[in-house]
Order: sequence, then structure tokens, then C-alpha cells
Amino acid sequence: MSTLAAPGRGVLDQIALLPRSTRPLIICDVDEVVLHMILHLEEFLAARGLVFIAYSYRLTGNIAEEASGRLLGADEVHRLVQGFFEDISDRQTIVDGAVPALTRLSETFEIVFLTNLPGVANKPLREKLLAAHGLTFPVVTNSGPKGGAVAALSAGRGQPVVFIDDSPQNLQSVAQALPSARLIQFVADPRFRQALDPLPGLDLVSGDWLETEAHIRTMITSR
Repeated sequence: MSTLAAPGRGVLDQIALLPRSTRPLIICDVDEVVLHMILHLEEFLAARGLVFIAYSYRLTGNIAEEASGRLLGADEVHRLVQGFFEDISDRQTIVDGAVPALTRLSETFEIVFLTNLPGVANKPLREKLLAAHGLTFPVVTNSGPKGGAVAALSAGRGQPVVFIDDSPQNLQSVAQALPSARLIQFVADPRFRQALDPLPGLDLVSGDWLETEAHIRTMITSR
């Protein structure tokens, strides 16, 4: 799929329902940015005799049977991920510092969560979980690279547009679809963060919400 692919009708319909604003915009991922995912996924895999073979940002080719070493195929991984989110979407734990940082930033920025969450039934579970932590910002569910969705979300809104995500693919997609976006790669798990390959054009790589909040504030004060 092209990183410049337009968002699907379902994504555009969600965006059309959002209130308009001329305030600066933060578009923020959820998994491994606001809610822990990797720790939960490792537990889910371990319960099934499976392990990651590397701290790498890919799933297919990176999950194996612990006993035999057999790598799971793409279809197996797809089913596994679907089952994982059905199991965990209502009880993922919050990343330290995310709630106070986003709450403070919301005084200046509009905030929208943009998440690649499989399973239609999982969106209300995620919204309820985030709201239980006081994070009542709109949630838009997407599939695939996020560049098109970010471009659509930013249309007619204020500047800067800040995009926060853990996925290299999504960050590259947004860089191409909306070159003016300010890009932050946030990975809560230090093992996966330290194993990242450098990406050009990033404003910040972090796993710390205090650092991230402070950096975002400089985007306003330096304008």
C-alpha cells in the first residue's frame, strides 16, 4: 500500500463528525504511546508459547514458537493480533505521564487520537478506557499508513500540526502526505525504542511524556 494512500470512507466519516477548530493540533497514536501495548503483547504471546525474536517494529517474521523456533506466517500473525486486541482493549495500562501531559497540552492544542485498532467493537472499549483515565479526546480508528488520515484531519485547522506515533511506517507516511507536520516518535518500551533505526525529519524520539510535552511547547513559543 502506498504511504500516500487516501483514507477510507469510514475514516473520512469519523473525521467529518469532529468539531472544527483553528487551534494548533496534536494527532496522537494510542498503542505504545498512551497505552502500553508491547508489555501486554509479550504476556499474550508467552501464554501461547510464543516470543518475539527481536526488538523490531514488525510482527510478521518476528514472532516464533518458543519451543521449536518456527516463525509464524502472515495469516497466523493477523489472527493473533486480532485476538490480542479483542482480549486487551478494555484493560491496557496507561503510559506514565501521558494523562497529565496531554491534559495540560489540551489547554493550547486540539487533541485527536488516531489509532490503528482492528475490530469495530473495540473502538468503544478503547474510548471507555481512555475516558476512565480522563482522556476524553476524540478517537479516530484507521487502517494502514496514517498519512492520508493526518492530512484529512489537519485540513482547515490551525498550525502547527504535531503527529505522535511509535511506528516508523506511520511517521514516514505522514512526512510524505503532510510535509509541514512536526513528527515525534514516541515508544514507551525502552528496548524497542533503543533498537529503532534513525528516521530523517523527526523533531524528537522519546519515551518520556515530560520531555515530549516540553518539546511540543517549544513549537508554540518559537513561532
